[in-house]
Amino acid sequence: MRHLPNFITLLNLFLGCIAIVCAMNGNLNAVPYLVAGAALADFADGFTARLLHVSSPMGLQLDSLADMVTFGVVPGVTMYRLLQQAHGGSAEATLGQTLPAFIITVFSALRLAKFNIDERQIDGFIGLPTPANTLFVVSLIWVAAGTTIWSTCLHQPMVLYGITLLFSYLLVAELPMLSNKIKHWGIKGNETRLIFLAGVIILLAFWGIVGISASVLWYVLLSLILKYLPQRFLPGNTPKNR
Repeated sequence: MRHLPNFITLLNLFLGCIAIVCAMNGNLNAVPYLVAGAALADFADGFTARLLHVSSPMGLQLDSLADMVTFGVVPGVTMYRLLQQAHGGSAEATLGQTLPAFIITVFSALRLAKFNIDERQIDGFIGLPTPANTLFVVSLIWVAAGTTIWSTCLHQPMVLYGITLLFSYLLVAELPMLSNKIKHWGIKGNETRLIFLAGVIILLAFWGIVGISASVLWYVLLSLILKYLPQRFLPGNTPKNR
């Protein structure tokens, strides 16, 4: 049983590899589902390790290596395919037009390396977590397949380049991000997490699976609000008497 967390971590890696194969073979619709499964495995390995009271340096390294594939290479490959489509298809697109997609992969590696040595990120996050970034990028597949104004935008290469640069920056930005780690089940102390969850439910209710990308944007927006809003306006805080 002590090897179960590592097995789940390897499942994360395996699903990430399948997602890469599907993306490169043109089966983009399968990628978000595979990434969702890998994200669940990424959560489950740590949960299982805590449940079984097992931990090892190899497990930590294995988790980081698996994340680099699933949450580093997969979003880069996905953006590569989206750029190919935006430039008229693989036959028309040149390497110079599509290779910028892997800037996401490069910055994902930087993000994971920083996370491994940054003691500030034990209970929270500094910069956008790679799973959130990957969920946003792969959910663009569903958005691009639609018929909305947002779908039209994603067929413009400059929009995709802008997304690539913005989210690559967010991965390594010195921006405290909302932590969804729940330490207790009471409302007090979890107000911001409940606000985030309520927003996600509303977005998914109105936009369905397309709301996943909007939920990641909501996550970034709420983190910015929490960073720059004066403390007295935050949930659970009251103005001090002068």
